[in-house]
Amino acid sequence: MKTIVLIRHAKSDWAAGLEDHKRPLSPRGLTDAPKVAAQAGALAGDKPVIYSSTAKRAMQTAIIFSNSWGVTTGEITFADALYTFDHSRLEAFIATLADTLDKVFIFGHNEAITDFVNKFGNIYIDNVPTAGLVELLLPTDSWRKIVRGSTGTVIFPKDLKHGQHDL
Repeated sequence: MKTIVLIRHAKSDWAAGLEDHKRPLSPRGLTDAPKVAAQAGALAGDKPVIYSSTAKRAMQTAIIFSNSWGVTTGEITFADALYTFDHSRLEAFIATLADTLDKVFIFGHNEAITDFVNKFGNIYIDNVPTAGLVELLLPTDSWRKIVRGSTGTVIFPKDLKHGQHDL
Protein backbone atom coordinates (compact mmCIF):
# COMPACT_ATOMS: atom_id res chain seq x y z
CA MET A 1 0.00 0.00 0.00
CA LYS A 2 1.26 3.46 -0.94
CA THR A 3 -0.19 6.72 0.34
CA ILE A 4 0.17 10.03 -1.39
CA VAL A 5 -1.04 13.29 0.10
CA LEU A 6 -1.39 16.05 -2.48
CA ILE A 7 -1.57 19.66 -1.35
CA ARG A 8 -2.31 22.48 -3.74
CA HIS A 9 -0.32 25.61 -2.91
CA ALA A 10 -2.19 28.22 -0.88
CA LYS A 11 -3.71 31.32 -2.52
CA SER A 12 -1.10 33.34 -4.39
CA ASP A 13 -0.74 37.09 -4.71
CA TRP A 14 -1.57 38.07 -8.28
CA ALA A 15 -1.27 41.74 -7.32
CA ALA A 16 2.47 41.28 -6.86
CA GLY A 17 2.81 41.53 -10.66
CA LEU A 18 5.53 38.89 -10.81
CA GLU A 19 6.05 36.09 -13.29
CA ASP A 20 4.17 32.90 -12.41
CA HIS A 21 7.10 31.00 -10.88
CA LYS A 22 7.99 33.88 -8.53
CA ARG A 23 4.48 34.73 -7.29
CA PRO A 24 4.28 34.61 -3.44
CA LEU A 25 1.37 33.74 -1.18
CA SER A 26 -1.38 36.27 -0.61
CA PRO A 27 -2.55 37.29 2.88
CA ARG A 28 -5.39 34.74 2.55
CA GLY A 29 -2.90 32.05 1.59
CA LEU A 30 -0.78 32.90 4.62
CA THR A 31 -3.91 32.47 6.78
CA ASP A 32 -5.35 29.31 5.16
CA ALA A 33 -2.15 27.23 4.95
CA PRO A 34 -1.45 27.07 8.72
CA LYS A 35 -5.08 26.07 9.41
CA VAL A 36 -4.97 23.16 6.97
CA ALA A 37 -1.48 22.18 8.17
CA ALA A 38 -2.67 22.03 11.79
CA GLN A 39 -5.68 19.93 10.81
CA ALA A 40 -3.43 17.57 8.81
CA GLY A 41 -0.87 17.07 11.57
CA ALA A 42 -2.04 13.54 12.36
CA LEU A 43 -1.50 12.54 8.72
CA ALA A 44 2.10 13.74 8.84
CA GLY A 45 3.21 11.37 11.59
CA ASP A 46 6.75 11.53 12.93
CA LYS A 47 8.90 11.92 9.81
CA PRO A 48 6.87 13.02 6.79
CA VAL A 49 8.57 12.84 3.40
CA ILE A 50 7.83 16.12 1.63
CA TYR A 51 8.30 17.14 -2.00
CA SER A 52 7.44 20.56 -3.39
CA SER A 53 7.35 22.43 -6.65
CA THR A 54 10.00 25.13 -6.90
CA ALA A 55 7.39 27.84 -7.53
CA LYS A 56 7.59 30.37 -4.68
CA ARG A 57 3.94 29.92 -3.64
CA ALA A 58 4.30 26.13 -3.44
CA MET A 59 7.59 26.36 -1.53
CA GLN A 60 6.07 28.81 0.96
CA THR A 61 3.09 26.49 1.46
CA ALA A 62 5.35 23.47 1.99
CA ILE A 63 7.45 25.40 4.51
CA ILE A 64 4.36 26.49 6.46
CA PHE A 65 3.14 22.87 6.64
CA SER A 66 6.56 21.46 7.50
CA ASN A 67 7.10 24.03 10.27
CA SER A 68 3.71 23.10 11.69
CA TRP A 69 4.78 19.43 11.68
CA GLY A 70 8.24 20.02 13.21
CA VAL A 71 10.12 19.39 9.96
CA THR A 72 12.97 21.67 8.93
CA THR A 73 13.05 23.33 5.52
CA GLY A 74 16.21 21.37 4.76
CA GLU A 75 14.23 18.13 4.92
CA ILE A 76 11.93 19.20 2.05
CA THR A 77 12.89 18.11 -1.46
CA PHE A 78 12.23 20.94 -3.91
CA ALA A 79 11.81 19.61 -7.46
CA ASP A 80 11.48 21.58 -10.69
CA ALA A 81 9.54 18.62 -12.14
CA LEU A 82 6.66 19.43 -9.75
CA TYR A 83 6.22 22.85 -11.31
CA THR A 84 3.59 21.37 -13.61
CA PHE A 85 -0.08 21.79 -14.34
CA ASP A 86 -0.29 18.44 -16.17
CA HIS A 87 -1.27 15.31 -14.25
CA SER A 88 0.77 13.05 -16.55
CA ARG A 89 3.94 14.96 -15.63
CA LEU A 90 2.97 14.67 -11.95
CA GLU A 91 2.43 10.95 -12.45
CA ALA A 92 5.86 10.67 -14.12
CA PHE A 93 7.48 12.36 -11.09
CA ILE A 94 5.71 9.99 -8.70
CA ALA A 95 6.96 7.02 -10.72
CA THR A 96 10.53 8.08 -9.84
CA LEU A 97 9.97 7.79 -6.09
CA ALA A 98 11.82 5.08 -4.18
CA ASP A 99 9.63 2.10 -3.36
CA THR A 100 11.04 2.16 0.17
CA LEU A 101 8.78 5.20 0.73
CA ASP A 102 5.25 4.22 1.71
CA LYS A 103 3.84 7.72 2.19
CA VAL A 104 4.72 11.03 0.57
CA PHE A 105 3.42 14.59 0.67
CA ILE A 106 3.53 16.58 -2.56
CA PHE A 107 2.94 20.33 -2.84
CA GLY A 108 2.02 21.42 -6.32
CA HIS A 109 -0.40 23.02 -8.71
CA ASN A 110 -3.74 22.67 -10.42
CA GLU A 111 -4.92 21.27 -12.86
CA ALA A 112 -2.37 18.53 -12.19
CA ILE A 113 -3.60 17.87 -8.65
CA THR A 114 -7.34 17.84 -9.38
CA ASP A 115 -6.89 15.63 -12.45
CA PHE A 116 -4.56 13.27 -10.55
CA VAL A 117 -6.90 12.78 -7.57
CA ASN A 118 -9.81 12.12 -9.91
CA LYS A 119 -7.80 9.57 -11.90
CA PHE A 120 -6.50 7.68 -8.86
CA GLY A 121 -9.10 8.33 -6.15
CA ASN A 122 -12.61 6.93 -5.84
CA ILE A 123 -14.41 10.19 -5.07
CA TYR A 124 -14.85 12.83 -7.75
CA ILE A 125 -13.59 16.26 -6.69
CA ASP A 126 -14.61 19.10 -8.99
CA ASN A 127 -11.67 21.29 -7.98
CA VAL A 128 -9.01 21.01 -5.29
CA PRO A 129 -8.93 24.59 -3.98
CA THR A 130 -5.85 26.53 -2.95
CA ALA A 131 -4.43 25.07 0.30
CA GLY A 132 -6.61 22.01 -0.31
CA LEU A 133 -5.33 18.57 0.72
CA VAL A 134 -6.36 15.17 -0.64
CA GLU A 135 -5.01 11.84 0.59
CA LEU A 136 -4.99 8.85 -1.77
CA LEU A 137 -4.54 5.26 -0.60
CA LEU A 138 -3.14 3.22 -3.48
CA PRO A 139 -3.13 -0.59 -3.50
CA THR A 140 0.37 -1.15 -4.88
CA ASP A 141 3.87 -1.84 -3.66
CA SER A 142 5.55 0.27 -6.35
CA TRP A 143 5.24 3.94 -7.29
CA ARG A 144 5.83 2.88 -10.90
CA LYS A 145 2.70 0.72 -10.83
CA ILE A 146 0.10 2.92 -9.19
CA VAL A 147 -3.54 2.14 -9.86
CA ARG A 148 -6.85 3.61 -8.75
CA GLY A 149 -7.27 3.36 -5.02
CA SER A 150 -9.41 5.16 -2.50
CA THR A 151 -9.71 8.76 -1.44
CA GLY A 152 -8.86 9.17 2.22
CA THR A 153 -8.79 12.42 4.17
CA VAL A 154 -9.84 15.57 2.33
CA ILE A 155 -9.24 18.96 3.94
CA PHE A 156 -10.29 22.18 2.26
CA PRO A 157 -9.94 25.59 3.96
CA LYS A 158 -13.65 26.42 3.54
CA ASP A 159 -14.59 23.25 5.43
CA LEU A 160 -12.52 24.30 8.43
CA LYS A 161 -14.70 27.38 8.77
CA HIS A 162 -17.66 25.02 9.14
CA GLY A 163 -15.91 22.46 11.33
CA GLN A 164 -15.86 19.68 8.68
CA HIS A 165 -12.75 18.10 7.23
CA ASP A 166 -13.33 14.51 6.09
CA LEU A 167 -15.47 12.98 3.36
